[in-house]
Amino acid sequence: MSKAKDPMEMVDRYLQAVRFWMPKTQKEGGLIAELGDDLRSQIEDKETELGREPNPEEVAEILKRCGAPMVVASRLGPRRYLIGPTIFPVYEFVLKMVLLWILVPVFIFIVGPATLASTNGDWGKAILITIGNLWSGAFIAAGVITLVFVILERTHAVADITCKWDPSSLPPLEAAERKTSAFQAVCELGFGVFGIVWLLLVPQHPFLILGPAAAFLKGAPLWHTYYLPIVLLCAWNLSRSAITLAKPAWDWYPKLSELISTALTLVLIHFMLKAAGQIPPGGWQPFVEVAENLRNSAHFIKIAAIVNICIVLSLAGMWVGLCIAAPIQLWAFMSFLRKRDYRPRQTATLHVQ
Repeated sequence: MSKAKDPMEMVDRYLQAVRFWMPKTQKEGGLIAELGDDLRSQIEDKETELGREPNPEEVAEILKRCGAPMVVASRLGPRRYLIGPTIFPVYEFVLKMVLLWILVPVFIFIVGPATLASTNGDWGKAILITIGNLWSGAFIAAGVITLVFVILERTHAVADITCKWDPSSLPPLEAAERKTSAFQAVCELGFGVFGIVWLLLVPQHPFLILGPAAAFLKGAPLWHTYYLPIVLLCAWNLSRSAITLAKPAWDWYPKLSELISTALTLVLIHFMLKAAGQIPPGGWQPFVEVAENLRNSAHFIKIAAIVNICIVLSLAGMWVGLCIAAPIQLWAFMSFLRKRDYRPRQTATLHVQ
């Protein structure tokens, strides 16, 4: 029987859906295991009754009698009062999505910069105003969402959710999280070694980074200031690949080290852009400058200005990208820790021999 038509896969998908709606607690694993054992017993009884393995339609009928995953999760979870158990998991999910995934990013990347501009660059005042507005917005959004779900609860708008769900609509099973393979770690280590050797050779051989432009351009003093931090950051990334290869059992390390690397890169780019902005406009050549013997050439000065602007725009774009990536990486790392701490015991295989 192919995996797509395996009726027992539907049970695994059902348990996965129930687990999605359940709060992540110490008891979650045990409750899911008990539910899996109960469903397995029902399927075994059905097989005894029929004298054969139940087909997908018969397994679906068993799941329907058990109830929709959201409803079952609410029954297994703690009791709720203001909002009933049927729709509380949905309420909790919507509340988290609106507050954490919509409201907070909007205030960080849109409202915050706009407030900073309106306060003429006063960071302290802008942060206080943004936090105050975020708190007010979160309070209002939470109140509105709660009111909507209380109305749904009181009007019984979702009272028939159990009889309308279809087991065939269950989401597919999630693939097991893929760990970093040894081949990938070796490749990352090899490229890391190549990169740091290249970086160490750049001061003596500027052609490696400037190419033919090394004939009339050279690195500005700003690069000399931040050269060592850049090398150390590359060394950190190199050590990450080496440790991942040497300690494959440390499944937490790649995610944590990537998060630390992102944070360090953000700090480094911030100070580089800040230092570039403090250079007087008249001689603004923060990253590259014209060679000594060509400083009176307007043509080469213009080329240097274009290169500097491109570098600044690239760093700014990288900073914005990392600002978006950092909270995503943090959320992924926290989710990984939560799954590892509360990972439910794997239910026994539900195939009936």
